[in-house]
This record gives sequence, C-alpha cells and structure tokens, in this order.
Amino acid sequence: MNTLLLHCRPGFEKECAAEIQDSAATLEVYGFPRLEKDSGFVLFECYQNGDADKLMHELDFHRLIFARSWFCVVGQLTDMPLGDRVGAVLAHAKSLPKAGKLWVESADGDAYRQVLPFCKKLTVPLRQGLRKQGILTAQEREKMPRIHLFLIDNQNGYVGYSRSDNGSPFYMGIPRLKFPSDAPSRSTLKLDEAFLVFLSEEEAEERLHGGLYAVDLGACPGGWTYQLVRRGMFVSSVDNGAMADSLMETGQVTHFAEDGFKFVPDDPRIHWMVCDMADKPHRVAARMATWIIEGWCQETIFNLKLPMKQRYQAVAECFGEMTAMLRKAGVRYGLQAKHLYHDREEITVHLYRIR
Repeated sequence: MNTLLLHCRPGFEKECAAEIQDSAATLEVYGFPRLEKDSGFVLFECYQNGDADKLMHELDFHRLIFARSWFCVVGQLTDMPLGDRVGAVLAHAKSLPKAGKLWVESADGDAYRQVLPFCKKLTVPLRQGLRKQGILTAQEREKMPRIHLFLIDNQNGYVGYSRSDNGSPFYMGIPRLKFPSDAPSRSTLKLDEAFLVFLSEEEAEERLHGGLYAVDLGACPGGWTYQLVRRGMFVSSVDNGAMADSLMETGQVTHFAEDGFKFVPDDPRIHWMVCDMADKPHRVAARMATWIIEGWCQETIFNLKLPMKQRYQAVAECFGEMTAMLRKAGVRYGLQAKHLYHDREEITVHLYRIR
C-alpha cells in the first residue's frame, strides 16, 4: 500500500485531510484522503509508489496541527482468522522495519472505542510473535521505529510503522494526564499538555522552572495559572473575574482585575504569557503577535477558538496575519500549533521570540 493513516479528534477529519493534502503538495506528493465523519482518523492515499514513505521521512509531523499521530500503512488486514490474527499480521512482516515498540490501537471515535479492550488483549501475543520473527526488539527501545496495528474491529484493520523521531511519542497521540484534585478547573490540562507537546525535556528544564515571571490573560478561575504556580513561577493573573483562593494564598500570584486585551505589563522580566480567552481567533492572534513584537514576553502559549465552519481556512488566515505582523516588525520567531487532546473547538499555539 501507499497510504498514511492519521489520528485526529473525532469531528475534525475534514481539517486533518485538508492539511495533509496541502502539506504533502509542498513536497510534490499528491494523493487523496478517505475519511469517515466522527471516526477520529483519516487515510491519505498517495498516487506514486513510495510517496507515503517519503512523507514519513520528509514531512515534519510537528508542523501538522490536526493530526495527533500517524503511521505509514504497509498492508490492509481483511477478515483475519479468529484463531490466528497474529499470523495474519505476521504475513506482512517483510514490509516492516526492525522496531523497538508495538502499538495496537484503534480510533477515538465513539464507534471505535469499543475495540480498544481487544487491542490490549491482542498486544501481548502479537508482541511475542513479532519478537520471534526478529522484527521487534526483545526490550522496548524509544529511538527505533514503531510498529502499528490499527483495528477497525476484531477482524479488520491496517498494519504499518512510524518513525520515533518524526511522530507523536504518545499512544494514539494522546498523553495520559491526571487532573490535579487541587486545580481550580479542568482547563488546567490544556496548558499541561501544551508544555508536554511543544517542549522537549531539555527545553522544559531550561524554560519551565521556578523563579520565572509569567502573565495569564483571561485567567479566572486559575486553571492555567495553576500550571505556572506549580512550576514555581510568579504570575500576574489578569481577569475581571475572581481567582481561586488557593492560588492567591501561595503568594506567587498577583491579580489584576482588568481586560486581558488591554493589559500592558510594566515588568521587563516576563518570560511566559499564556492566554485562554474566548474571543474571535483573528483578534486573539493579533494581540498575541503584539506581545512578541513589543517584547512584553519571550514566549506565549494561547488558544484560538475556531468557528463552526471553515476551521482550517480560519487557522491559515490567523497564521498568515501573525506572520505578516512579525515579519514587518523584523522579529525572528518560532511558531507551532496543535489540536491537543484536551482541546475542543480550538487549537493551541506556541509563539516565541528567537534571540
């Protein structure tokens, strides 16, 4: 086969399909997507032999916004024998690279979640079979390719591989985060996941440590402020609403009862600015770019709430406006974005100044 399978949030298959098609075209790779509404995955079939593997090697996965995870399909599994599913998968062994990990998975859509218990059940015997064939290492190795078995049901699916250096490190692209019982809102998981996705362990150690100064725009009741405080930062939380008492009692939070769009900091030490304000994405994007251009912060993580229709187009327009502003101002910057697992009708963006 000459196909990529991409995981995405159920309901965002069209956006994921449009993005992979546009991104592939920049590498002169052409094909067509196949998708099922609310399934949580997209198949992108390339026209030329070898192009799916080319995309896996040359297209930076981290530049894709709507794809949670992906892998290159080497074979379709149809009507696998109930008594020998492992053998059906091993029939494609010659097309698989030597790998350090196996993921047996399905999609996040409602119709597919019921398959996940069976995925767990099949993982152990399949892992043993792959190791006997010499395809899978005896011990898991993070820096080697991964083998994927994607099940549509207990007899049908796709087998393939992904690269550990160009894909999500999380099973099905979903980091397993636990909601802190003392956090003031579940939105705290968005920022926690953003830090995990956008920063490597080394970058997090350098740029997410105690003593830094940060601003949280639209902070109430403090879900995002919580993540900054627990990392030892001093936070200016900006919102006309009330902040959680537990955060104010830490002594690390200063509350400004102001409009987040009008707030201008007077502290030159600010490194992080985070923002989860619910407003038109174009307005938020412009304000975030202004913070970087004016040097009010070094890095910002923020959410862009997406419209119900033409969501992919809205993202492209916002990014175009931000980059135009930053280039006009002569600012060197980095920009990445992801539709995180804990996002809903929004994407999370990381914009930072390059010194």
